[in-house]
Amino acid sequence: MHPNNNRPRAGTLYEKSTVINVSKTGRMLSSAAGASLIYLALSGMKRSPVKNIGKLLVGGYLLYRGLSGNCPITAAIDDEQRPKHARAVNIRTSLIVERPRGEVYAYWRQLSNLPLFMAHLDDVEVLDTRLSHWTIKLAGNMKLEWDAEITEDKPGEELAWRSLEGAEIANAGKVRFRDTENGGTEILVTFTYRPPAGFMGAGLARLMNPAFAQLVRHDIIRFKQHLEEVPAPDNSGRG
Repeated sequence: MHPNNNRPRAGTLYEKSTVINVSKTGRMLSSAAGASLIYLALSGMKRSPVKNIGKLLVGGYLLYRGLSGNCPITAAIDDEQRPKHARAVNIRTSLIVERPRGEVYAYWRQLSNLPLFMAHLDDVEVLDTRLSHWTIKLAGNMKLEWDAEITEDKPGEELAWRSLEGAEIANAGKVRFRDTENGGTEILVTFTYRPPAGFMGAGLARLMNPAFAQLVRHDIIRFKQHLEEVPAPDNSGRG
């Protein structure tokens, strides 16, 4: 008998729960999404306790995943069964801003304005008319950075962008602008991201999707609030 067969073991569950199997990028994303989801759940607990208990559980799991570096879902899947590439997550939302379409488009098109209402976006440095450098600040003074390019620009109608090759988190977005009957603007936002290969399986992608979708929706609400509070430009020519 092999001498190692008689050694006491803590058990498969314990062994899998102590393995660091989440990348640095994955831990940062999980921590940010988990903390945000817990905050949103606690804020809305009085209005809808049942719905927000679910958010609280998901947020707690994501926060554990980020802080510990261990993902039980990943540990439960054999290496050969894991997808080589994480499934892309698509988030869509829309909102009406009570400002003229041209003004709403112009404000979004100035990419350096985005950190003013996107909570986790620390900076967007405009490099030229097409290229920009994006920085996200996460918990513990950690940052994610990538370069992006404008892929479509129809003034007053549509704006699309995507990250360039080499980004830790491949992402893309599109915003469409439509007139409303009362002179406001409906904005339709589509955001897509694909974490690094091996970051998460399909099950965890579905688990994290509501957290990131909630973050995007809250950013759009902040955009509406921010722009509606900004004084309208003076077009009278009086300065």
